[in-house]
Amino acid sequence: MLPTLSATMGIALILLALWDGFRTVVLPRRVTGRFRLNWVFYRIVWPQWARLVARTTARRRDRLLGVYSPLALLVQIAIWAGALIVGFALLQWSLGPNLEDPIGPADFGSTLYFSGVTFLTLGFGDVTPLTPLSRFLAVVESGIGFGFLAVVIGYLPMFYSAFAQREVTVTVLDARAGSPPSAVEFLRRCLQVSQTEELLASWEYWAAELLESHMSYPALGLFRSQHDHQSWLAALTTMLDTCALILVGLEGVSAHRARLTFAMARHVAVDLTQVYDINPAAHGPDRLAPQTLEQVRIVLAQAGLPMRKGPQAAARLAELRSMYEPYVAALSRFLVMPLPPWLPIEDRQDAWEASPYDDVHWTMIDERRE
Repeated sequence: MLPTLSATMGIALILLALWDGFRTVVLPRRVTGRFRLNWVFYRIVWPQWARLVARTTARRRDRLLGVYSPLALLVQIAIWAGALIVGFALLQWSLGPNLEDPIGPADFGSTLYFSGVTFLTLGFGDVTPLTPLSRFLAVVESGIGFGFLAVVIGYLPMFYSAFAQREVTVTVLDARAGSPPSAVEFLRRCLQVSQTEELLASWEYWAAELLESHMSYPALGLFRSQHDHQSWLAALTTMLDTCALILVGLEGVSAHRARLTFAMARHVAVDLTQVYDINPAAHGPDRLAPQTLEQVRIVLAQAGLPMRKGPQAAARLAELRSMYEPYVAALSRFLVMPLPPWLPIEDRQDAWEASPYDDVHWTMIDERRE
């Protein structure tokens, strides 16, 4: 009975590790189901980590939050490797005394050591298999180990390439929309160079790439930007805010391109809440209070972009906001990434203008606000 149980457990571990690795690394589509390592790391462990570091200062908290996803990625790879090594060790153990150990009788420790050496293709040769079936299992494990290492070596550069591609566009937004970015500042600066439609087109493609990469690799969503007051979620929300203002009606700005960009960006927000298995926020703080909206109208009018007024315009803006704000608010809470304001923060320097002293200065101000 014991050999049968050992073999069953070994086969189960091997199949679970291979299937989870295939769905996470190889399968280029959204994976459903809760019984997977991704779901455990990013839906169960992540909220506990976020609560743990919430008591620290703002600067330290952001650093600790940024450490989690790369660390979880490495731990996940180690768990796959460990499960495969233990699984093959259990299979070898279920075959009985089929290994030769020069220092004594082969116990389970020797079997586990042999499995690890075989999986990592080290080939020390001190512990050797004696039966044909044991040798066959060693060859199979060695092949799986070689393939596993090859997949991991190819996976990490591809993963970080997708991260870098995302962050390039997020960083570019700093000079175009401020730090943190805001829809009003984006429109005001773009008007000066008449590039609104061109930039919205580029952001439509950025949102499409974001959706594809983050649905295939959910861990990317938790990777944080290199600079303070920047994040992919803030950039996405800024584009949604910008498109909402244009769709309500801004004089001299075409709504066609904004409609396309809004549709793609909203698609990203909705689908990523499903990827992370979180519900849209039913209630939350109003990002655009009536007095803030009036200030938005004033600033845009001063920039030469008068905005439509009246009950219909207000209703249209409320309708557009209801289409995406519950989703970005839920993502903001889950990822611990603040949403951007509608109006630029007064006297706030862009990231490219700031020095290390300025970063410390603004961090101290943010901590006082908290």
